[in-house]
Amino acid sequence: MTDVEPHPGSPIDEDPTLRDQNEYLYFLRRAFDGMLGALEDLGDDVGNVRPPLPGANSAYAIAYHCVGVADYWIGHVVAGREVDRDRAAEFTATGSAYELRRKVDALFQRLATDLESVTQTALPHNTPPAEFEGPDRPLSVRGVQLHVLEELAQHHGHIQITRDLLTRGARS
Repeated sequence: MTDVEPHPGSPIDEDPTLRDQNEYLYFLRRAFDGMLGALEDLGDDVGNVRPPLPGANSAYAIAYHCVGVADYWIGHVVAGREVDRDRAAEFTATGSAYELRRKVDALFQRLATDLESVTQTALPHNTPPAEFEGPDRPLSVRGVQLHVLEELAQHHGHIQITRDLLTRGARS
């Protein structure tokens, strides 16, 4: 068996820390792009409608909440950046998919900067308040990153289900 030389510029050529950061951000972006795609499918009017279920949130509010999740957990908990977050208000947020896509793009610029100087096995700079829903044990930076990915994947599915609930009558 022979060793295969990597293509120049391929992820295998990157510094391992940079490669890990880029791969992580790639999967976060996939989750956000899926959420935003479903929101765009709904259009701004329907994207801000809550499905007729107890405790349900609009697709926009769920995606907006995910911006808050990623910004807080990576920016504040991992990197120590100040983040002004009103978690409760995230679930009543309304707006356009275009505006939210711009917020997500700005978020990714912050997250790339936040992750530049951290090591996955290190401890985060901050501990989240006990009232925030999240893991019930201390986490490394890698653990916090996995928690954020867990939340985004879960909420991506919620948005897809919300889209399906809100459009099922239109497809009948």
